[in-house]
Amino acid sequence: MRKITFPVLALAALVSSCQKSEPLHSGITKANMDTLVKPGDNFDAYVNGNWNRKTKIPADKSSYGAFDILLDKSEKDVKEIIQAAAKSNSAEGSEEQKIGDFYASYMDRKGRDAKGLSPIQPEWKKIDALQDYAALAAYLGEANRQGITAPFGVFVSTDFEDPNKNVIMTWQGGLSLPDRDYYLSPAPEMMQIRQAYTEHVEKMLTLAQFTNAQAEAATIVALETEIAKIQITKEENRDTKKLNNPFKVADLAGLMPSFDFKTYLTKAGMAKEKSIIIAQPEYMKKLAQLYTATPIATWKTYLKWSVLNGAATSLTTALDKQNFEFFGKVLSGTEKQRDDWKRAVQTVSGGLGEMIGKLYVEKHFSPEAKERMTVMVKNLLKAYAESIKKLDWMSEATKKEALKKVDKFVIKIGYPDKWRDYSSLTIAKNDLYGNLQRCAAYEYNRNLAKLGKPVDRTEWGMTPQTVNAYYNPSVNEIVFPAAILQPPFFDMNADDAVNYGGIGAVIGHEIGHGFDDQGSTFDGDGKLRNWWKPSDLEAFSKRTKALVEQYNSFQALPGLNVNGDFTLGENIGDLGGLSIALKAYKMSLNGKEAPKMDGFTGIQRVFLGWGQVWLDKSRPEALRTQIAADPHSPAKFRINGVVRNIPEFYEAFNVKPGDSLYLAPEKRVKIW
Repeated sequence: MRKITFPVLALAALVSSCQKSEPLHSGITKANMDTLVKPGDNFDAYVNGNWNRKTKIPADKSSYGAFDILLDKSEKDVKEIIQAAAKSNSAEGSEEQKIGDFYASYMDRKGRDAKGLSPIQPEWKKIDALQDYAALAAYLGEANRQGITAPFGVFVSTDFEDPNKNVIMTWQGGLSLPDRDYYLSPAPEMMQIRQAYTEHVEKMLTLAQFTNAQAEAATIVALETEIAKIQITKEENRDTKKLNNPFKVADLAGLMPSFDFKTYLTKAGMAKEKSIIIAQPEYMKKLAQLYTATPIATWKTYLKWSVLNGAATSLTTALDKQNFEFFGKVLSGTEKQRDDWKRAVQTVSGGLGEMIGKLYVEKHFSPEAKERMTVMVKNLLKAYAESIKKLDWMSEATKKEALKKVDKFVIKIGYPDKWRDYSSLTIAKNDLYGNLQRCAAYEYNRNLAKLGKPVDRTEWGMTPQTVNAYYNPSVNEIVFPAAILQPPFFDMNADDAVNYGGIGAVIGHEIGHGFDDQGSTFDGDGKLRNWWKPSDLEAFSKRTKALVEQYNSFQALPGLNVNGDFTLGENIGDLGGLSIALKAYKMSLNGKEAPKMDGFTGIQRVFLGWGQVWLDKSRPEALRTQIAADPHSPAKFRINGVVRNIPEFYEAFNVKPGDSLYLAPEKRVKIW
């Protein structure tokens, strides 16, 4: 199989050519609907109200919806694969041995409890031995290999200005809570979380036999708070142009005179690199001051906590449970910890992702699904191109560049063309912590090996068993793993309309990321480049500002509104995705009238398909965390916030002035 790029002007194949001969159903789950609600008042409740009213969030989840239902199915499918491998009595070093033994190491609670803290003691000894700032810099470089990015990390990335080149890049880090706002916000709820977090750190340190846990917990939280104060905000970090700050390694002393960057990079395995991208220079500059202003003893306490916190779920039952008490219950509102087998499946799937993925695809992904998806993607790309041509706010010169970008989209469906080689990775049956460390080292070294080589455009950033999709601007690719290509997103036995509203709008969403406020700063080759005329950029900004204001007004909880700036990229993706999916659906009809099914027209079923995809129910704690740290709007607003901007919604559901979702035509946002 080869990588495929679809020209936008290619005629879309007839979807019917991929369909089965038996009659197709509507794909609408009518039992979930509350038809007593007016669609124009609350479309989410109209589509999902009955389900929402009858459904209780499972005790082991902070939220529950379409994604979670599919994730549960994917976990069960992967569990069967793992258990089959475990029963195979395979040879040492085989894929079956690695899969089965990794799973067994997670499930071995008795063995993990017996080991206690011994797995992390060698790391703590290294930290205890640190005597000065030079030794500290060396240790931080070494720790970077283990995924400890406190107070910053360095990783391999695609060069912003040369998308064929791999470079190294820094990113701010060092916080245990999801975002700097958790440390700095004066909101009473955040203050309560900070207090609970401090108590949690103390309890963890007590379990880890620290001699003065209360004082040391206060020290850790105080340093994390100082780091939070100098971090760049999540809103600022969305501006890709501001992240592109190339430095020569030799010049870093001017940025951080007190930090031995050369030694750090040597220990991190990056000694040969002559240049580096500093994503947040202001943070690094202030960090250099904080670095020497903070006593070595404080850094050592903080780093020992970083190791303990990162390893908590792989050590003793007591540490694991306390970790859940805070991160599960306090932060997310989850009532019960997930079953060990589910967590084991997640862990093995994370460490041996493509090894599992290969077996998953063999069992759970059909060529017919890929064929039909390919047709839909072609239709969506064609629809995007047609929409761009007709934009009334964009000049012909900028349209030409935008069409070039559409033409260069790379589409990946289901699974990668080539699978990763895990032969160098050792997995032991009785060593969970060691397995996780070796998996981290494998992945780190795999990325290090990219340096000095051109970017591998066949690589996937998600495994086939992942229920998600993504857009990568540096490669200009949209990627749809196998596991998401199931109902309600994609139903092989359903009529096209609901699929265009589901996976079609998801496809459109990911394409739309190529044209959101940040994706639009990259060209069709993945290069960070301004391809806009100033007047077009101004018109684009005017429309995005209006969308920001709309979402700022949405209240997730009393006193807690959506952050329109932070969620802008995803909101643009949602709005463009559904708008273009509608257009693609109309084009797929080839002038024929859509059949009426279950009492709904084709256009109505597209909207209903969109609503079904965002079926979701969340605990208040989870919503608060989402608003603080997740660039996606809550599901309710992904439904209602989008449909009210689309003219076809008003006609399809007879939405009139006075209805809650009604927006006057001049206030509706149309970008793409």
